[in-house]
Amino acid sequence: MIKKIEHIGIAVEDLKQAIPIYEKIFGVPCYKQERVDSESVITAFFSVGDSKLELLQATDPSSPIAKFLEKRGGGFHHIAFEVDHIETEITRLEKEGFSLIHLTPKDGADNKRIAFLHPKSGLGMLIELCQEKNSKNPS
Repeated sequence: MIKKIEHIGIAVEDLKQAIPIYEKIFGVPCYKQERVDSESVITAFFSVGDSKLELLQATDPSSPIAKFLEKRGGGFHHIAFEVDHIETEITRLEKEGFSLIHLTPKDGADNKRIAFLHPKSGLGMLIELCQEKNSKNPS
């Protein structure tokens, strides 16, 4: 079951340049930076009220973020939804006919297990499912 919007992902060319700009916009500091080798990115997180924003910088020129930046430039990249049980959601969405980039969850940033739906299934929107690694799954 989808519980809430977990975060919004924003692709940036350079975190060192972007972080101070977003700190000024939001009026809060970046609370966490993390390298995620499985996605070839470095992330920076901001907590704004009940919302989180994730800046993403590519660490490899062949990574999905690098390709996104080359094609579209910086800006909105994805929306992430928190789920109770990621495997159940993957199965449910696949049965509903959605195309998924990941059929098996993988480790992501901010202590999450993640999987992405293909943008063609989301009317052009890249959708991420995420579940806290330490959460207890309902039976």
